[in-house]
Amino acid sequence: MSTYRQPGLVLTDRRFTVPLDHARPGGETIEVYGREVVASDKAHRTDLPWLLYLEGGPGFGARRFVGPQAWLGRAVQEFRVLLLDQRGTGRSTPANRQTLPLRGTPREQAAYLAHFRADSIVRDCELIRRDLTGGAPWTVLGQSFGGFCATHYLSTAPEGLATVLVTGGLPSLHATADDVYRAAYPRVRAKNTAHYARYPDDVERVRRIAAHLHERQVTLPGGGRLTPEAFQSLGILLGGGEGSHQLHLLLEDAFVPTPAGPALSDAFLENVQAHLSFAGHPLYAVLHEAIYAQGAGPTDWAAERVRAEFPEFDAPKALAGDGPVLFTGETVHPWHFTTDPALSPLRETAELLAARADWAPLYDPARLAANEVPAAAVIYHADMYVDTAHSLETARAVRGLRTWVTDEFEHDGVRAGGRRVLDRLLALARDEL
Repeated sequence: MSTYRQPGLVLTDRRFTVPLDHARPGGETIEVYGREVVASDKAHRTDLPWLLYLEGGPGFGARRFVGPQAWLGRAVQEFRVLLLDQRGTGRSTPANRQTLPLRGTPREQAAYLAHFRADSIVRDCELIRRDLTGGAPWTVLGQSFGGFCATHYLSTAPEGLATVLVTGGLPSLHATADDVYRAAYPRVRAKNTAHYARYPDDVERVRRIAAHLHERQVTLPGGGRLTPEAFQSLGILLGGGEGSHQLHLLLEDAFVPTPAGPALSDAFLENVQAHLSFAGHPLYAVLHEAIYAQGAGPTDWAAERVRAEFPEFDAPKALAGDGPVLFTGETVHPWHFTTDPALSPLRETAELLAARADWAPLYDPARLAANEVPAAAVIYHADMYVDTAHSLETARAVRGLRTWVTDEFEHDGVRAGGRRVLDRLLALARDEL
C-alpha cells in the first residue's frame, strides 16, 4: 500500500481481492484498485466519513486528478474519498484485447465479461466498504454510468449507503436498449442542429471530409480505418460542455495540399484517433449495450438497428443531396469491431454478448419506491447521453429522491461545474435547500 502527496492531498493506493462471480465466493478472484484521497490537513483523522466515486462508462477507470480539482476539492472538505477503478478498468485486473485471450475462446471471454456489469460492480463495492469503513455506510457519487451503478446499489444494498448523489446518470428502470436509442437519436440530431447553427461553415467542412472518406480508404496513425461512419461518431463530443467548440477546432484545418491533391493532414488524423480509439477503454464498446439489458431478450446491436429508423444519419444519402452530414453520438456498432485495432480481436466476443438473452434485471422498482436513503440527482435538461424524460420518470419512482434539473451544464457538469454541482447535491440530500 503506497502513500504519496499532491498539492493539498494525501493519496493512498489500495487493492482489493473480490470474487469474479459473487455467486461463487470461493471461486476465481480478480483485483480491484482504488485510490484513497484525503485533504492534507485531515489525513490524521480517523473519523472522516467515506465517499465512493463511481466513474461514467462503462469501461473507464476513475478520473485521475492532480490536486483538489473540480468536485474533489469540495469532497475532501469533509470526506475521505475512494476513486474506484471499476472491475476491468484502470489499475484493476485488466480486460482488453491483450488479456482476454488468456480466458480462452470468445465464448469463454463473453462468459467472463458477463460479470462486469453494474450488479457485479456494486457487490465489489459492498465488500470494499466493509473492509474500509468497518461496516459503516458511505456516500456514493455516481457520474453517468456510475449513476446507473448507484441506482442498482439503492435497489440491492441500501443498507450500505449513507447518501446517494447522481450526476447525469439516472437510468430508466424499464427501457430496453432499443428504447434508449430510439430516444437518443433525436437528441443527437438536435445537438447537430445547434452545432451547425453556431458554426455554419462546418456544414461544408464536414461534407467535404465525409466525401473524401467515401471516395478513398484512409488509415489512422494507429492502423484503424477512418470510414465515413467512424468520422460521424466524432459527434460523441457534442454531449460535453465544450464539445461543440472542440469539434469545430478539430474540423477547421482538416486538409493540407499534397502532390497528389488535398489530403487529410497527419495532425487531423492524429487528433481524430485520440477521440475515436477504444484502446484505453475497450469495455466501453464491448459492454455498452449490455448496461441496458434486463432480461428482455438480446440487445442485438440495438444502436445499429434503430439507426435505420433515422435515415437523416445516413452519410451517403446526405452527400447525395445538399443537406448537412449528421454526426452520431454515444452509439456502438458492429463496424467498430472491424475498423478499430483495439476492438477487432474482440469482434466474436462482442457478437456473443450482443446475442445473450439471459441478462438479470438491474433495478427493483418496489424497493426503490420504499427507499429511505437520502438521495439527490442533477438531471441535465438537454443531456445527449442520458434521456431526460427517462431520468425524470425514474426520479419520480425513487422515494425521497430530490432533483435539480438544469440547462446550465451538459453531461460533464460535475467536472465543468467545479465544486458547485457537488455542493448543491449535498445540500439537496440534506434538505438544506
